[in-house]
Amino acid sequence: MEKEINKVKIYSTPTCFYCISLKKFLEENQIPFEEINVAADQAAAKEMVDRSGQMGVPVVDIDGEIIVGFDRDKISEKLGL
Repeated sequence: MEKEINKVKIYSTPTCFYCISLKKFLEENQIPFEEINVAADQAAAKEMVDRSGQMGVPVVDIDGEIIVGFDRDKISEKLGL
């Protein structure tokens, strides 16, 4: 049976060290993701704050579950890595 594909969305900014590390981690594990640059998209920034209660990035949405920050253990667990 094929591994379930998770829908992963990352709210980030181009200069955020943790955002860059998170994207590298997902790429190394061959996890496709949608990146949303909240520095360039005010509507997305508002959506991120509404969904997470946080202004800081990264905010990760994995199948509708919000994880604030690059919490490697929590993200790995949610993705089954």
